[in-house]
Amino acid sequence: MKKINDERLIMKNLQNIRIAYIIQTIGILGILGYVLVTKGMDGMTDNPVWYVFIVTAIVSAYLSMNVNVDHENRKKDPKKGLYLSILIITVLSFFIGQLVINTDGYKLMNGVLIGGIIFICCLTPVLYTYYLRNKRERDIDEEE
Repeated sequence: MKKINDERLIMKNLQNIRIAYIIQTIGILGILGYVLVTKGMDGMTDNPVWYVFIVTAIVSAYLSMNVNVDHENRKKDPKKGLYLSILIITVLSFFIGQLVINTDGYKLMNGVLIGGIIFICCLTPVLYTYYLRNKRERDIDEEE
């Protein structure tokens, strides 16, 4: 198989992949919607298609982060953004943990667990964005 060198064909191929991804996502959402109506929320989240949808959404989000960081116009201090983001997710996870603790039927351990899970889930993309910004800054410095 030959490598495509024509930029127009590369763009057309990428557009075709994008259309196929959109159709696939609509199909998955249709299947999950049908299962939601017939079997309820538990039936939908027990379906293996649910896991495929969630993994696909996460991978798509991480891949788009790379494009978004490269698209940023001005130089940003990666450490400043990292510290600010960590502060925000710490406050957010603490606040959500407090809400869980104050809910009837939940205890301190539930609040700590849910707050910790939210902190870790939010910290992962923040650290990845920091890595991408840091890498971009090093690449710009090497070019100069």
